[in-house]
Amino acid sequence: MKPDMSVEIAGIKLRNPVMTASGTFGYGKEFADYMDLEKIGAIITKGLSLRPKAGNPTPRIVETPGGMLNAIGLQNVGIEAFIAEKAPFLRTINTPVIANLYGNTLEEYGELARRLDKVQEVAAVEVNISCPNVKQGGIVFGTDPRAAAEVVAMVREATIKPVIVKLSPNVTDIVVMANACAEAGADALSLINTLTGMAIDLQKRRPVLANVTGGLSGPAIKPVALRMVWQVARAVKLPIIGIGGIMTANDALEFLLAGATAVQIGTANFLDPAAAQTIAMEMERYLADNGIADVKELIGALRY
Repeated sequence: MKPDMSVEIAGIKLRNPVMTASGTFGYGKEFADYMDLEKIGAIITKGLSLRPKAGNPTPRIVETPGGMLNAIGLQNVGIEAFIAEKAPFLRTINTPVIANLYGNTLEEYGELARRLDKVQEVAAVEVNISCPNVKQGGIVFGTDPRAAAEVVAMVREATIKPVIVKLSPNVTDIVVMANACAEAGADALSLINTLTGMAIDLQKRRPVLANVTGGLSGPAIKPVALRMVWQVARAVKLPIIGIGGIMTANDALEFLLAGATAVQIGTANFLDPAAAQTIAMEMERYLADNGIADVKELIGALRY
């Protein structure tokens, strides 16, 4: 008998716990030739802004030991092009789609949420709070509990869709941020976003990235991500989506044991465009081989 791989996040039923991480999977269609999009739990789109954005100058990606740094700069087509050009394809697949959104002011977050609220193809929104508030001198929403709560409250008021908040790890206490978002109306939490890092070219004596710093992802950040998921799962009564260095089914299952209900696959998509589907299949095989009838038995089942 096949194990039950289904999970639920904020009322959204997923066939399995494997999602794709925003910024690593385009808008879904780009990967349709490489994998079956109906074999994973959910697709999370590239982050959307009110207007199209070209992103940062190149070079903006560099490989590092155990991972990669990116300074893409949230390049995207903008909300209008997403609705007109990307959403129609998403209507053709039987997999929940979660739209990631970001703004530089509270008002931008609210307007994006209002527009996405009317898009039938979008099952939920994921709010990227790792962005600077230009009206408050560049303070990053995701590093200040009060600012984060204001964003979540604004989005919550603007949509009836489930609100998932993606937490930044670049904070002193991730639990404080998680609680602030939960109290402001979040339905679920994604963690973690990338860690800030940099790379230097010794010969040129210059930063490798044109932006100087970038977001570190990949296996190097997995221990940090696991720790933060474990901390938040014990402190906040919301579903958690684990992200950070998940390259194999074993990695994904460790996040479930730490307390995550689902996981997102990010950097692995650059190495293998079918990684999310492969990980989902291997997770199911692990359950079958170990006599586990339901994947939900593993959620938060870490032993001490």
